[in-house]
Amino acid sequence: MLRIFDVMPSGENRFTGESDGGGRQVVDGTQLLAQAIVAVAKRLPDKEIRSARAVFSRTVDATEPVDFEVDVVHEGRTMASANVAVRQRGRRRAMVSVLADAPTPDVIRHQAPRPDVAGPAEAHPVHMPMTGRELRVVDVVDLRSPEEVGPPELYAWLRYEPIPTHPALAKALVAHFTGHLSVSATMRAHEGVGTSQAHRTISTGVMTVAVAFHEPVRWDGWLLYSHESTQVGAGMSYVRGQVHTESGELLASFTQEAMIRPLTADHSAVPAQARL
Repeated sequence: MLRIFDVMPSGENRFTGESDGGGRQVVDGTQLLAQAIVAVAKRLPDKEIRSARAVFSRTVDATEPVDFEVDVVHEGRTMASANVAVRQRGRRRAMVSVLADAPTPDVIRHQAPRPDVAGPAEAHPVHMPMTGRELRVVDVVDLRSPEEVGPPELYAWLRYEPIPTHPALAKALVAHFTGHLSVSATMRAHEGVGTSQAHRTISTGVMTVAVAFHEPVRWDGWLLYSHESTQVGAGMSYVRGQVHTESGELLASFTQEAMIRPLTADHSAVPAQARL
């Protein structure tokens, strides 16, 4: 078992977090997912990370140290797997299961095409702070507004500078954004509901994220993140997505489950037309 805290390279080891509405600085779940990917890559240096699935049980405070405990379940010649326990103050906050392997030549290959949406030049810039990242969203001006109504989907262009050359760091960076827009994509289909209400009148939280990497994972320029919410109800939403390069290569696929629940017992926070 390996215990790791600073698993990102120098200059990249600080957590990204946002206020949860109560004044606490809470770490993004996908930050933990990304760091777990790097931790396993350090433990299995002769393998490629192929997929990771995280379950977030408790929030993580961005101002306190976090332990990543890597437990290798299997380490074979071609395949390997590991579980990562994310702990803070002695309590387990998240679990991440990671699959790694040694890629082999294709027997067959196909991939889903890049969605035919407006390019980054026509998309709307969005301020979502992270040093070295530029974000633009297709067709939506204010991601958080309850007045932004449309299909339960979002398309976001991202550009990173610099782009990591190490495969595990590149995959961690791809994984980091997979949880950021899924709740917004779900809420977009319901008039009067938006993420500006999160932690105020509606309780939201990412509960699981799973990401699969499709080798090779390398790119230049912009990445397109596609989000499609296929179901929401009983307090949970489900979103699936893909990550394409601007030239059309499919780098990764992902899914997310998130909690969307009223903060009040009488459900009055959610407009009647948006309820099931």
